[in-house]
Amino acid sequence: MTTEIRNFLVHLDGPDRAEERLLLGRQLAAAHSAAVRVLYAAVPAALIVPLAGEAAGPMAEALVAFDEERRLKARRVFDACMRQPGVRASWSEVSDIAAQGTFARSAMYCDLMILGQHDPSQIGGGVPGHFVEGVLMQSGKPAIVVPYTGPVGTSFDTVVIAWKETAEAARAVTAAIPLLKRAGRVHVLSWGTEPVGMDAPWPDLPGYLALHGIQSEWHRNGPEEPGVGEQILSRCADLCADLLVMGCYGHARAREWMLGGTSRTLLESMTLPVLMSH
Repeated sequence: MTTEIRNFLVHLDGPDRAEERLLLGRQLAAAHSAAVRVLYAAVPAALIVPLAGEAAGPMAEALVAFDEERRLKARRVFDACMRQPGVRASWSEVSDIAAQGTFARSAMYCDLMILGQHDPSQIGGGVPGHFVEGVLMQSGKPAIVVPYTGPVGTSFDTVVIAWKETAEAARAVTAAIPLLKRAGRVHVLSWGTEPVGMDAPWPDLPGYLALHGIQSEWHRNGPEEPGVGEQILSRCADLCADLLVMGCYGHARAREWMLGGTSRTLLESMTLPVLMSH
């Protein structure tokens, strides 16, 4: 598996927080000599807002105008952000009911996605509330999820890894290695039983990171209990973290993706960018 980043895919579905996602993508692309692909993917508002009666015609026209204005605002933000030379950037767009699936398919050809946390206050169009976990599951690619409130930095000097011996967490760490190499401080948080040490046939996580030239500090906590998601966010605040790295846990049930408790807490209450992988 590659430990280089050559292609970022940034999702836009409106002007809200678009600049933060684009600036982060641009800064990371410049640092890693990578390209930025921006895909504006949104579900038309007319497919979400119920229309009925005599007002259906005028309302449909208003929603079409709303969709177009939202798209144009996003494009203007893209043009302004990428105006300066130095980073290869491209724009594409899709606006239909299958926006999530189309984005996930496009994500299969990137190294790292940059997505936005779902903002429950936004109505009319955009993408469904399960968009982030949906594209993580469908594409199999990792993503940095940007919070919908608060400042977002464009560099990650202090990184926290929420570690457990799972495939999801291992994939997240592998995806984060190029970012961890550039970090000034890396902290590993773990809960549960005492991890196996270097005298076993395999290294522990700090040993694995050291093989990549990454020094880390391990913070061993007690048994994992309900509310560990809140504990992770609290520890990130204590450590002044710029980025959290963790697996995204859940399972498919019927036609829905059911998140695990910790993943749900982080996606609903994140206070810093989170690099996640399913």
